[in-house]
Amino acid sequence: MRLRLPAERPKEPPTGYKIARLALSQDGARAGFTGISLGAALPYGTLDAAHCVYGRRHTAPHRRCDCGFHCVHERAAAQALLCTAEHRGAALLEVTVLGAYIRFERGFRYARQRVRTVTVRPCGCGARASVLVDAGWGRPGWRVVEGACGACAGRRMSLRLAEFARRAGEGLTVTAAHPESVPGSPAEAMGVPELVAEAALLQARLDLFQGELARLAGEGPGEGTGKGGG
Repeated sequence: MRLRLPAERPKEPPTGYKIARLALSQDGARAGFTGISLGAALPYGTLDAAHCVYGRRHTAPHRRCDCGFHCVHERAAAQALLCTAEHRGAALLEVTVLGAYIRFERGFRYARQRVRTVTVRPCGCGARASVLVDAGWGRPGWRVVEGACGACAGRRMSLRLAEFARRAGEGLTVTAAHPESVPGSPAEAMGVPELVAEAALLQARLDLFQGELARLAGEGPGEGTGKGGG
């Protein structure tokens, strides 16, 4: 006897959240995304269909395979993935789940998706990202890009967020996250009061160090031993 999962027929396509790397085609004409796990080798577009990463001919998502797009139900769950070191350069995506899907406790595995919004993380210096710059690596035919501020972008290849959205098409919206809204960002970890307190502590330590140095220099050789020379 074969058990079947209950069929769902929602009035509106479900919404999910995921993280991905942003990418530009080699000629710069197209913008897309590359996954962070099994699907990392197959960049996808704003509106795209999933394919089996193992090269099998079945339609994704197949119940006896782990192919298909993946997303989670909660935005916070996707944001938590951005805390790991290997995913710090990834962006947060809000997607519409299309076609057949399999529902799990934390998310979906599904056939097609539309990326609706992209939220780019702050620059590595803590400032809000204003451009996307070459991350220094990529996939065959694709260059991975990540958020940066104008000062840190320097002379590297850069692209405005709105321009990335235009090249990605399908009405995609790309915005930059406010540094204070990103857990663990430098702006959150070190605000003005914290920086003032840290500076005061460093100054106190410097004063103590200079006092010890002056004391040692004042004693000199043979001083402070309690014995006089003959």
